[in-house]
Amino acid sequence: MGLPEIAPGDDLSRQIVDARKKQGLVIREGDIFVVAHKIVSKSEGKIISLDSIEPSERAVQWATQYHKDSRVIEIVFREANRIVRMERGVIVVQTRHGFVCANAGVDLSNTPGGTAILLPEDPDRSARTLQAQLSKAFGVPVAVIISDTFGRPWREGLVNVALGVAGVAPLFDYRGKLDGSGKKLQATVIAVADEIASAAELVMGKADRVPVVVVHGLRIADHPGSGRDLIRSPETDLFR
Repeated sequence: MGLPEIAPGDDLSRQIVDARKKQGLVIREGDIFVVAHKIVSKSEGKIISLDSIEPSERAVQWATQYHKDSRVIEIVFREANRIVRMERGVIVVQTRHGFVCANAGVDLSNTPGGTAILLPEDPDRSARTLQAQLSKAFGVPVAVIISDTFGRPWREGLVNVALGVAGVAPLFDYRGKLDGSGKKLQATVIAVADEIASAAELVMGKADRVPVVVVHGLRIADHPGSGRDLIRSPETDLFR
C-alpha cells in the first residue's frame, strides 16, 4: 500500500484509508495492518536535525576512528539505555523501549537530508491508537503491527520484527500441546507478530516505498498482547 510522503502531524490513519480507497482493497474483520515504523515516527515528529546535535568527545572519537558522522553517533548514545557492544564500527544498544538493535534504531534512509528518524516514543501505544482509528474507519476490528528491520545474532541478513502490537497475539504458545507423535511440547513458543512482520517485508521492500501491508486470512490465537511481550526478560536471557 503506497502512501504519500508523511510529515509531522499528518493523520496517518486517514492516509491509509485514502490509499485503500484508491487501490480498491476490501478490508475484512481480522485483517492485520503491518506499518513501517518510519511513517509512524514521521507522523509523530520523531525527526531530528543533525545540525542541532553537539557531539560529545566520545562520539567524535568513535566517529573519527570509523569514518562516521559524529552527530549521528551522539544521537545513538542518547537513545541508548545500555551499550551492548561497540566493535568494528558497529554499535549495538538496548533502547529505553527494551529493544536490542544496531544504532538504537536511528535511521538516515528515506528521510530529508540532514535529518535522522528515531523510533516511536511508545510503539505499543502508537499501534493501539492506529488500530482504534482504522477499526472505526473500516467498520470492522483490525489489528496493527508496527515493524522495523533488525539484524540477528548468528544469522546473516536482516528481518522485519514487531515493535508495537495491537489486536493480535504476539506469541503463540505450543507448550502443553501434543506433537505429531503424541509427545507433549515443552518449550515451543512462536513469535507470531515477528513472523507476520517479516513476511510483510517481502512486499514492502527496502526501496519500494510500500510502508503499509495488509495481511488477509490469517487466523491465530485471539489473545491480543503487546510488542513488549516479545522482549525477553533479563532473568531468562542467557546472553546479557
